[in-house]
Amino acid sequence: MSLDLFLLIIVVITALGFDFTNGFHDTGNAMATSIASGALKPKAAVTMSACLNLIGAFLSTAVAATIAKGLVDAHLVTLELVFAGLVGGIVWNLLTWLLGIPSSSSHALIGGIVGAMIAAVGTHGVIWSGVVSKVLVPAVVATVIATLIASVGTWLVYRITRNVDETKSEKVFQRGQIGSAALVSLAHGTNDAQKTMGVIFLALMSYGAVSTSATLPPLWVIVSCALAMAAGTYTGGWRIIRTLGKGLVEIKPPQGMAAESAAASVILLSSHFGYSLSTTQVATGSVLGSGVGKPGAEVRWSVAGRMVSAWLVTLPMAGGVGAGAYGIVHGIGGYLGIAVGVTLLITAVLAIWLRSRRARVDHRNVNAEWEGSLTGGLSAPAAPIPAVQLPDPADGPLVEQALRSAFETGPEAPQLTIVPTGEASTRETVRS
Repeated sequence: MSLDLFLLIIVVITALGFDFTNGFHDTGNAMATSIASGALKPKAAVTMSACLNLIGAFLSTAVAATIAKGLVDAHLVTLELVFAGLVGGIVWNLLTWLLGIPSSSSHALIGGIVGAMIAAVGTHGVIWSGVVSKVLVPAVVATVIATLIASVGTWLVYRITRNVDETKSEKVFQRGQIGSAALVSLAHGTNDAQKTMGVIFLALMSYGAVSTSATLPPLWVIVSCALAMAAGTYTGGWRIIRTLGKGLVEIKPPQGMAAESAAASVILLSSHFGYSLSTTQVATGSVLGSGVGKPGAEVRWSVAGRMVSAWLVTLPMAGGVGAGAYGIVHGIGGYLGIAVGVTLLITAVLAIWLRSRRARVDHRNVNAEWEGSLTGGLSAPAAPIPAVQLPDPADGPLVEQALRSAFETGPEAPQLTIVPTGEASTRETVRS
């Protein structure tokens, strides 16, 4: 087996690994609000999201072409560079997942590839106009638009239903949330699954397996990426889901439906035009908008501030990891360089995963009350139950003694008289 073919196989496997992390990292985009509001059970939600992500991946390939040709010079791309870019994306994805920060998987991937390209050939290998026009500008504009749409939509919903019984209204909106959450999952598949397709497409061009003039990735690439994304989605990114569903805003069904509808419309529109959009930022903006739009709702701005900070550093941080990975792999060179790169990646993944096991977040506690942080209160030991000294049955009837102990606790306590249970007046007194 030649070194180039070995590299290609490693790149494809690593790309599918990134797609898997993208799936569970971004599950919260579609399902956090439905889970938080009680519209869907946690496991049912991620199962539905996985199926619709799979379908959505086949509906559009415009974003894949953007990743493959619109951000870096395809003629300068090497397999080592693509591998290093994927390492940057995976490591940043997992770090933000560990912290429960819904950052952009798309920007992590793009940052990793751009960083590796700069390390390899310098800044002239990056198509900066494409980065600005198809990544940075859509990220800002789409997030703002999604926030505004969700804010206005939430305000209108509460305005229209102000005279409707709240319990009945929430039940209706819970049913509506199932449809809106499904639409977000479908939209997510049309956008995010394409990014990994684009990376593999780029690697195949570099190897010479497909022409640089090709406009669509091969079918096997589309199918494998769709399956990897769906598998990752099914595992459930519970840490991200908890932050979006409980940490940012306390979600009610009308808010959830408004947020999901806003996110789906923006994502589908961007996929149509081929923009590599951050679905995470759109979904987060929508959730934030639903909190702003509801009268009297509480928005945790400190949590929102941490998210925005993570968004601002995602591109440079992932780019730094990608550049470092390229330096190691290319500097050592050959089979050994790739082996060292893969070993370091696996070590980082295992370290982050083991760290996450110290305070687990899963489908059983994802909706627990937010106590200031992602894992606040989740791992606290239960308060011990104090021992109760039961009366000795030899001293009298057990029930009578227990009742007297419960009621006659002080000098002012009323005296308790035990009467036969068959009397109707007694039953009425106990009932009242």
